[in-house]
Amino acid sequence: MFKKEVISKCPVCDHNLSITRLHCHNCEIEITGDFSLGKLNYLNREQLEFVLIFLKNQGNIKAIEKEMNISYPTVKKILNEVLLALGYDGVLEANENRISLQRNEILDKLARKEISFEEANNILKDLK
Repeated sequence: MFKKEVISKCPVCDHNLSITRLHCHNCEIEITGDFSLGKLNYLNREQLEFVLIFLKNQGNIKAIEKEMNISYPTVKKILNEVLLALGYDGVLEANENRISLQRNEILDKLARKEISFEEANNILKDLK
């Protein structure tokens, strides 16, 4: 029988869900109550995949860059998003870090000639 993953967010209002019933398939016992999920259960699939890659590479950002084929600023951006989702980072600081990382990504793209100076300039002006 195919087992489904537990969802952690309400599909209607996006608030956290709780578990109210546990069942043992071996002895058929059922336990009811109000049980919470662990913090990692509240990460989306992409964030959880990043955490697994981060752990596999023991936090080595160069190895993560290589495995995921992304730049240093992108690794830092995703890491900050995961920390924020886990409740470990302040919203203001995370936003400042996000903007700083976005700037670095734009400058990296400009250096690699993936975008023109005008495009980079316009994008940088619009960062908020």
